[in-house]
Amino acid sequence: MSIQKILAISGKPGLFELKIQTRTGFVAESLLDGKRITVSMRSNVSLLSEIAVYTYSEEVRLAEVFKAIAVKENDGPTISHKEDDAKLKSYFREVLPEFDEDRVYTSDIKKIINWYNLLQAKGLVSVEALSQEEKPAEESAE
Repeated sequence: MSIQKILAISGKPGLFELKIQTRTGFVAESLLDGKRITVSMRSNVSLLSEIAVYTYSEEVRLAEVFKAIAVKENDGPTISHKEDDAKLKSYFREVLPEFDEDRVYTSDIKKIINWYNLLQAKGLVSVEALSQEEKPAEESAE
């Protein structure tokens, strides 16, 4: 499994793995408890591979942010998303020094750190795994 098939569904806690597409939507499995749910096309769904973080010069893909956290933490878990706002911003600045503080809110940082810890516990975010995911994207761009 790669983060290419991981979804964030608005109004639902945690992350989900895309299992199959149906005529009216798709079936997703929760990474938190393994329960399967059906999601309609009307739901607000984001693929993690399509999410980016604003910096002062460009947008950085979420996979690259996860990779920076994995490098900093030596592929281990990071701080809790429940830390105070100042500590979260300080930590995120260490990982991504150029993030745009006017457009990246503390709630976004909390989500990113929570998602990283959830995916790290499942073995989906490591420097090696994220490096391998970048290669197919680069090859398809050529």
